[in-house]
Amino acid sequence: MSKIRGAIAPLPDNDPTLSLSQILPETGLPDPTQVPHLSADEARRIYRGMVRIRVMDERLLGMQRQGRIGFYGEARGQEAAVVGAAAALGPEDWLVPALRDAGGALYRGLTMRQYVAQIIGNENDVGKGHQLPCHPGTRAARYVTMSSCIASQVPHAAGMAWAAKLRKDPVVVLGCLGDGATSEPDFHVAANFAGVFKLPLVLFISNNQWAISTPSSLQTASPTFAVKAHAYGLRGARVDGNDVLGVYATVKDAVERARRGEGTTLIEALTYRVSAHSSSDDPSRYRDERVTEAWKLKDPIERYRRYLSSQGLLDDAADARLREEIDAEVREAVAAEEAVGMPALRTLIEDVFAEVPRHLEEQLQEIASLPRQKLGGVHA
Repeated sequence: MSKIRGAIAPLPDNDPTLSLSQILPETGLPDPTQVPHLSADEARRIYRGMVRIRVMDERLLGMQRQGRIGFYGEARGQEAAVVGAAAALGPEDWLVPALRDAGGALYRGLTMRQYVAQIIGNENDVGKGHQLPCHPGTRAARYVTMSSCIASQVPHAAGMAWAAKLRKDPVVVLGCLGDGATSEPDFHVAANFAGVFKLPLVLFISNNQWAISTPSSLQTASPTFAVKAHAYGLRGARVDGNDVLGVYATVKDAVERARRGEGTTLIEALTYRVSAHSSSDDPSRYRDERVTEAWKLKDPIERYRRYLSSQGLLDDAADARLREEIDAEVREAVAAEEAVGMPALRTLIEDVFAEVPRHLEEQLQEIASLPRQKLGGVHA
């Protein structure tokens, strides 16, 4: 029998796409020989980025419940995956996000006021309120605006990486996605293209075990999501997504490998969505919340806090001050942005057509003629 091109032998149990790598155990006390090199400032900055997400999510979800914003999606329990991956990138690299990655934009330079402006959709929002809340974008920090169309960002990330390769730019693209996105054709298109052309790309799957109400067990027949790398000729790895040091080290290695021209790595970060899918969801209707309570005990922030404390990099007083500072930052941003007016009414029909069609102009004038109170504060 002739050898089939690309055929692989059965994988050993310790294959990196089947096993789960970990540096920081739940005790917060790792093997020091495995800890990636980080300066004290870098280590504390990663912690600040994680706590910032947690404090911000609590405050902004509360605003949604009060009717002050229309929608919100938390990253509670997934902070290590978000920040650990973002921290592994260089300033010239691009981050193409999925739903819960806004903390990565903040880590890379998006300001809290810019994020709050986007969530409110006010006059300061660069998107003029045309995007769903929690969908920021920042060219300055090289963070692409997120799309709610599942997996559509993955071919975009591959295309950006292909452009970087063609231009010989030393740029790596981090393409983020959830477990549910692996069932979409766009994932196959991007992964296949990345494998064929050895793109400077890292595909980062945050496997939080739920695609809204669909569990991972109904999402794939593969033993892991990382094992799919072999089918596309990619390097694959699987890491504890609640271990920020493990995530950082795994992504850093993949980024450096991509920058050397060695191609794409597919990473699965195993974590758990301890909150609802979004402010529009009630997870108690479709999952056993006893499992959720067990995962809350694996809190990635608490795990990393224990490590920093053991290294003399953080104490209780400093931790309390940090949380107070972040809470004040969020409150100040909210107060400032809630005082800003809404985008001009004309922005509803601008930025789409070079010449606005007559029927849209007529509709705009009809809306503008309505009594002021029916416009929800929007001004023409």
